[in-house]
Amino acid sequence: MTQTVQHHLFLCATPTKALCHQGPVGAQCWEQLKKSIKAAGLEDPARKEGVVLRTKADCLRLCSDGPVLLIWPSGHVYGSLLPERIERIVQQHLIAGEPITEWLIKQFSF
Repeated sequence: MTQTVQHHLFLCATPTKALCHQGPVGAQCWEQLKKSIKAAGLEDPARKEGVVLRTKADCLRLCSDGPVLLIWPSGHVYGSLLPERIERIVQQHLIAGEPITEWLIKQFSF
């Protein structure tokens, strides 16, 4: 059985060169993302909209605004993330379908 994917999230959480952010903020955002996605039931394979996948990235090449979160397939990119912003992104963007425009730094077309 093929699993439907609603979103795939890429978070730069472990920069080896630390060009975009310093300290533990990327790792803290990653932990909050895992917690928020799980609590919202977005990893449930029985979810009719499809699952939400997440990938921890080393670098997404948007260094001046890190840590950043790229949401596929919409192409929305959130920058200057903090752990406390993650829950709102999960609830408002992923579940309600309403991007948070004041935190967006870019939108790609895929």
